[in-house]
Amino acid sequence: MLYNQALLDELNVLARYNLESLQEGIKVHKDAEPSVISATARLFHKGLVSQEDGGYLTHLGLEVAEKVQSVLTILCTEEK
Repeated sequence: MLYNQALLDELNVLARYNLESLQEGIKVHKDAEPSVISATARLFHKGLVSQEDGGYLTHLGLEVAEKVQSVLTILCTEEK
């Protein structure tokens, strides 16, 4: 299975969360890009975030966001 744009949008939303503070959520405003609004709503329906417009990561959402951010760190590290 390859990543499609909808999955990439969801991964990008999860990458925005600050994993250093679980008391810090995100709020996706009504004037945000439609793709971000849709991605955040899908994450809510999948049980990864607490609100349809973002909110906090659920326990499952935290696990997924940690993996997403780890992958990004690895792939974005320049070779020495």
